[in-house]
Amino acid sequence: MRSWRAYVVGAAMLGERLHRELQEGHGVSLADYEILVRLSEQPECRMRMSQLADDVASSKSRVSHQVARMEKAGLLERRDCASDGRGVFAQLTEQGVQQLKEAAPTHVEGVREHLIDLLSREEQELLAKVFDRVITHLHSTDR
Repeated sequence: MRSWRAYVVGAAMLGERLHRELQEGHGVSLADYEILVRLSEQPECRMRMSQLADDVASSKSRVSHQVARMEKAGLLERRDCASDGRGVFAQLTEQGVQQLKEAAPTHVEGVREHLIDLLSREEQELLAKVFDRVITHLHSTDR
């Protein structure tokens, strides 16, 4: 029980702190930042909306609303898929790339300060192994 409660409270506090640092420093939410990062890692800085939702572990509906808000802010745009009339891509704009470049150092510094630097190298490896296992399990049991 102690492990579970520490995880729940610690993850919530860490997420809130990282969100606040990005919001105050760059006007972008942690959820927005994650979408910017995922898109930046793809060829042409774009990916299908359904894959984006899977990658950020969110519902298609929630990501659709978030993308609409980010599109309004000029950070990305939606594009129809030429080979599939039903498919839609989210693609970073130049403004989105610039926003990511500005916010990334703040986020990396926050993750290091509030998590990584608190752990030994062995603890970092163990944390990665534990959550890789959790993710694999949850993907394999999706219904």
